[in-house]
Amino acid sequence: MDCYTANWNPLGDSAFYRKYELYSMDWDLQEELRDCLVAAASYGGPIALLRNPWKKEKAASIRPVLEIYSASGMPLASMLWKSGPVVSLGWSAEEELLCVQEDGVVLVYGLHGDFRRHFSMGNEVLQNRVLDARIFHTEFGSGVAILTGAHRFTLSANVGDLKLRRMPEVPGLQSAPSCWTTLCQDRVAHVLLAVGPDLYLLDHAACSAVTLPGLAPGVSSFLQMAVSFTYRHLALFTDTGYIWMGTASLKEKLCEFNCNIRAPPKQMVWCSRPRSKERAVVVAWERRLMVVGDAPESIQFVLDEDSYLVPELDGVRIFSRSTHEFLHEVPVASEEIFKIASMAPGALLLEAQKEYEKESQKADEYLREIQELGQLTQAVQQCIEAAGHEHWPDMQKSLLRAASFGKCFLDRFPPDSFVRMCQDLRVLNAVRDYHIGIPLTYSQYKQLTIQVLLDRLVLRRLYPLAIQICEYLRLPEVQGVSRILAHWACYKVQQKDVSDEDVARAINQKLGDTPGVSYSDIAARAYGCGRTELAIKLLEYEPRSGEQVPLLLKMKRSKLALSKAIESGDTDLVFTVLLHLKNELNRGDFFMTLRNQPMALSLYRQFCKHQELETLKDLYNQDDNHQELGSFHIRASYAAEERIEGRVAALQTAADAFYKAKNEFAAKATEDQMRLLRLQRRLEDELGGQFLDLSLHDTVTTLILGGQNKRAEQLARDFRIPDKRLWWLKLTALAHLEDWEELEKFSKSKKSPIGYLPFVEICMKQHNKYEAKKYASRVGPEQKVKALLLVGLEGRQRRKPKPREKAGLPGTSGFPSLTPLGLCLKRAKDSAWESALPCGDGGKLWTPGASVG
Repeated sequence: MDCYTANWNPLGDSAFYRKYELYSMDWDLQEELRDCLVAAASYGGPIALLRNPWKKEKAASIRPVLEIYSASGMPLASMLWKSGPVVSLGWSAEEELLCVQEDGVVLVYGLHGDFRRHFSMGNEVLQNRVLDARIFHTEFGSGVAILTGAHRFTLSANVGDLKLRRMPEVPGLQSAPSCWTTLCQDRVAHVLLAVGPDLYLLDHAACSAVTLPGLAPGVSSFLQMAVSFTYRHLALFTDTGYIWMGTASLKEKLCEFNCNIRAPPKQMVWCSRPRSKERAVVVAWERRLMVVGDAPESIQFVLDEDSYLVPELDGVRIFSRSTHEFLHEVPVASEEIFKIASMAPGALLLEAQKEYEKESQKADEYLREIQELGQLTQAVQQCIEAAGHEHWPDMQKSLLRAASFGKCFLDRFPPDSFVRMCQDLRVLNAVRDYHIGIPLTYSQYKQLTIQVLLDRLVLRRLYPLAIQICEYLRLPEVQGVSRILAHWACYKVQQKDVSDEDVARAINQKLGDTPGVSYSDIAARAYGCGRTELAIKLLEYEPRSGEQVPLLLKMKRSKLALSKAIESGDTDLVFTVLLHLKNELNRGDFFMTLRNQPMALSLYRQFCKHQELETLKDLYNQDDNHQELGSFHIRASYAAEERIEGRVAALQTAADAFYKAKNEFAAKATEDQMRLLRLQRRLEDELGGQFLDLSLHDTVTTLILGGQNKRAEQLARDFRIPDKRLWWLKLTALAHLEDWEELEKFSKSKKSPIGYLPFVEICMKQHNKYEAKKYASRVGPEQKVKALLLVGLEGRQRRKPKPREKAGLPGTSGFPSLTPLGLCLKRAKDSAWESALPCGDGGKLWTPGASVG
């Protein structure tokens, strides 16, 4: 353990810092880092170098070279720079390289040098040129801040949603500030700049001078600024050699350190650990590296070659031409276990496990000591936590073996933390491999999350490793394997040296029916790469028509989209395609396309019935569908025309169409309707009242109600209304008028073709029993019973029994109190009874064999 802590360096009494090597760089740089524009992404991200920048005098024929490497020095991309002079490089949170040019244009490249997009920082920047630029990160995304030649600042807090903000002017600023940086306070980006001994804070509304609390006197200039990784703390390097450290709000001072070096540093970054009370700043000069904090002394390292600092969440990465190292504060768990002469429970448990492997009895002594203090659970937790912060697998295994050893002596220790740590370390060791080159720490991994790590592996096209991690962690397919396979397929369609057939077959064989994979998304990527035929082949594997059709329309394969929409049976989808086709094709081609698709034609007709009536008429005309055309004109005559002449003309057109369709019944009915309309208009002119738009029956009824019986009869003769129907209409109308005298005359005018039972029923509906009785007697024998039941006649009063009833003659016994109607019914059932009997009040005779009704 003494050797293990040999590279620990104390900073004060409460913190240790250590620096260890991540990789031995093998990138064979031809120039020094100082001669290149350098940008390195956080969270173990890639490194971008732009060789031969324009600030260096080179031959005009030599073009700069942009190279991208992994953190281990493995080349990812290399390209000749063919655009304008570059002022600054930086990486976004999505690992996109932002190249800020002198004219204010920002070019965005992918991890493999593929051009993504570009945007401009505005006309003012274009006119005044860019002096300096910063790439910064906020909770909204990655931003760009620009210092122009007019000494004005322009920034955008999110390059994904570009909104430019021109910062206020600094009073009296005639030259570039000595140093400046961006701050994020209250969800708003600010600019802090130094002009001589003065500091100014720019926000969207004003420029305000600020004063640092507790700053040592004698400062005439600020040479360097540094904001912490979380934008909570700020450090400033003064020309007196002092480093002031405080909060980013500039209201509180943390500490101040005199480094006794007045030369401006090349870089200054923060080095702090999450949830740690210690705050430290790393300052780099040409050949010296210094770590300072709230302590009278500092930690110093000698730099053998030109180096570059990359701030991280829990430390600082330092890379040069030959090595890549990591400097950080030693975590508390590791410090308690490995500190010299430590008696922490984790240290004792680690020693106990080592002695156990040696088969020494000291293992029992260490365990007893821990158990007597009741700290065995704490010891196991310390070993598990310390294993997560160790970079080397051998030390990780040693600490995990100690934790596993201690767990054996605990009854109820939850295994989740131990299992999860084993899984996390296996993933971390896999991505830290030299060929992968992502040197994440445990804290960074937890902050980044496994989903983002998988995305970064996909960006590096490390699909097999990403799938292995998903399967090892047993992630849901939609979040894991399926998503990665979809990314692989999108990359596969970009390989233009492989035929469309082979690519489509390979993708289908690999993906199959994997849940969560959308073939339409892959086809869209293929179409974006200019491979339309490949996109169509991939859409054949897409089971959801709702995903196929929009892309087919985008590819201008409208007829194929229409076929797919019809196959789906989704009418909304068919309507979407039809409306697209209507706007895309001329009228003739559109109608011809519909004729080849009967279902689409039918749906479009339904649409036109509600939205476009003229188009519907054109469809019927083109198809020579005279039957539907006649129906169309009939509907139009009632829907649009108010003048009688216009309606009659429309009906005449409809009648002509019906004759062409050889539908004589519809044609005759239409002509009758035209005659009725003309007659109704004449009746309105002569009699007044409302006759238009009444049916033939209603017109007759209205005439009868108005006392125009002769006109009603004439109308009935003109339109050949059957007698039965006319009698019904006249009966109903007269009863409604309660003109009983006229009704009686009407009933006696001739023999009723509808019988007299309707007279009885109508009278009873009008609650006139007296009139109903008049007609009940005239009802035929087959309906007599029903008529009598309606009027409620009980006949004469009970009479005295005749002699044959007293003698109990057949047909009378058991019916002493029968009414005449009941007696009729009784004798109807006795076929031997042959004499006629009076029935009812009408005096009619009933004989055996006649129908009772």
